[in-house]
Amino acid sequence: MKIAVSGKGGVGKTTFASFLIKALCEEGKKVLAIDADPDANLAQALGIKADRRIVPIAEMKELIEERTETKIGSMGSFFKLNPKVDDLPDRLSIRVNGIKLMVLGGVKKGGGGCICPESTLLKNLVRHIVLARNEVIVLDMEAGLEHLGRGTAMAVDRLIVVVEPGRRSIETAYHIQKLADDINLKKLSLVGNKIRSDKDREFLLQEMSEFHFLGFIPFAPDIIEADLEGLPPFVKDLAGLKAVKNMIRELADH
Repeated sequence: MKIAVSGKGGVGKTTFASFLIKALCEEGKKVLAIDADPDANLAQALGIKADRRIVPIAEMKELIEERTETKIGSMGSFFKLNPKVDDLPDRLSIRVNGIKLMVLGGVKKGGGGCICPESTLLKNLVRHIVLARNEVIVLDMEAGLEHLGRGTAMAVDRLIVVVEPGRRSIETAYHIQKLADDINLKKLSLVGNKIRSDKDREFLLQEMSEFHFLGFIPFAPDIIEADLEGLPPFVKDLAGLKAVKNMIRELADH
């Protein structure tokens, strides 16, 4: 099972990804978690202490130069478009509570879709992870789906977009749907988060009636307490974790 998670910043995308990873792990699955969001908060959401510095792969200059056979920052240089990456998931992932985690980081130059050594290595790595790895893969993506190429996206079993009751969240979801269509990623579902009442739930169902909803997660102040205490959200919000476990069954049926 290969699942990508996306959504507008602040809707609880990474919190949902951590719930999903934890739920799959409790079902006995071998999970490789990929933090593909440049903001890189998945490690903390899985219980890794904030003071533990994890170097994103995008910042590993020597590794990128070695694999792409170029010098980063040199003008007009050629670099390898198919660098070796198959050893990196086992070599660079860290283990936390039975879960393997890789932090990709972002390419902070050249705009979206830049063709540069860093971007090339990351895209090849994601392609290998999705196409060749025999594990459950959960990718915590930015809203732009930057790391997914067309061929890679077609092998993703489901793109889950997290939304909250609000116009901006809905607009972002439609934008992500268009980006997904552009790379032929058709298997898209929504998760409603921060649901305070039936009114919130009905609002999302009415405004996004053409989408498939996997389920809804109730608003939980306990998540804020977990963050303040440096704990994973699923330690405090057991109701949210239970809701996501039900979504896994819905996902399998769908």
